[in-house]
Amino acid sequence: MKLKQRMVVLCAVLLLLGLAKIFLLDGGEGSAASRRDLRAFRKMEAGLSLSRGARLTHTLQSPWEIASQWVGPREVYPEETPELAAVLTSLSTAKIERADVGYKGTQLKALLVLDGGQKVVFKPKRYNRDYVVEGEPYAGYDRHNAEVAAFHLDRILGFRRAPLVVGRYVNLRTEIKPVATDQLLSTFLMQGNNTCFYGKCYYCRESEPACAEGEIMEGSLTLWLPDVWPLQKHRHPWGRTYREGKLARWEYDESYCEAVKKMPPYDAGPRLLDVIDTAIFDYLIGNADRHHYESFQDDGGASMLILLDNAKSFGNAALDERSILAPLYQCCMVRVSTWNRLNLLRSGALSSAMRQALGFDPIQPVLAEPHLAALDRRLSGVIATVKQCMEAQGPDNTLIEDRMNLPHP
Repeated sequence: MKLKQRMVVLCAVLLLLGLAKIFLLDGGEGSAASRRDLRAFRKMEAGLSLSRGARLTHTLQSPWEIASQWVGPREVYPEETPELAAVLTSLSTAKIERADVGYKGTQLKALLVLDGGQKVVFKPKRYNRDYVVEGEPYAGYDRHNAEVAAFHLDRILGFRRAPLVVGRYVNLRTEIKPVATDQLLSTFLMQGNNTCFYGKCYYCRESEPACAEGEIMEGSLTLWLPDVWPLQKHRHPWGRTYREGKLARWEYDESYCEAVKKMPPYDAGPRLLDVIDTAIFDYLIGNADRHHYESFQDDGGASMLILLDNAKSFGNAALDERSILAPLYQCCMVRVSTWNRLNLLRSGALSSAMRQALGFDPIQPVLAEPHLAALDRRLSGVIATVKQCMEAQGPDNTLIEDRMNLPHP
């Protein structure tokens, strides 16, 4: 073959390789990794719609036992959960055996014990769906519906790091008061014909109670993680100061990520990539309040960053708080699997999947339409940010292959 012909063939091969690379980076199906991610995406789609009123019929185990066995170092529930609808239905219908003030924190909540001894966290409704929370991106009360929506987004993104959440209506007079502790009962009051309570927490005030409509209160229930998986709390490396005029280091130091990479547990293992996944998750839901996070105890940095307490989300659909993405655009790295999933959710697929998933919930519609539209808009912003990183430092330095799957003990 003549030299000129060889050069033409070589150029053609290089062009094809370049096109294949671009196709993969845009969410194509051109590699074993992307094919694997596509299969996982199709499984997620197939299991997205949950049957209302589903019950366990093929097992002697309680729904709480099943959910407990799902938990592992890198997931709260597995990729395939045919019993998920039944477990969530049980959460939304099981008899309440005991009610107490919530665990310590800044926001109003109640700790409930359901039939069978399962602990859950109840967060009451404070806003209507179309209410816009003005001010700082972390302003306002907790949003109960945000907990529900965040759980289903966790499913859609394939992270599987958020505890199970479902909406529920409770009758404060017949379901809560008869089984409430004196401490919780002492915070009940009436406003007109509506029964209210204000609980015990850092910001809980008698002047700012949560009120039912009559006796019926809407809220969310979050399934308590099993006691055999104790939690360890960590300060988020990109946490805010919450002080006017005082910036955190990451807000002014462009090389901050390089310093983080030298600190355990971010200097090895999956934790930094978990932080970046979480930044993407939080940006999509508008959560700028992740000042701390939890992992499982004594994990050596190997367990997942657990997506707890997502209620400071979906407050203002018009606000895209870009600073939430700081771990992504300062470190300029993201998991290949996360990148592939984000690309598969483009062009309205994310909001469509959320509508489908949220249609199951007893308190649906969970989100107002502007918040669903905001998910698609913010997703475009995430994808644009990753592409900027690839243009600046190349795809091989931006897209990180990390599919750590630790076996259950």
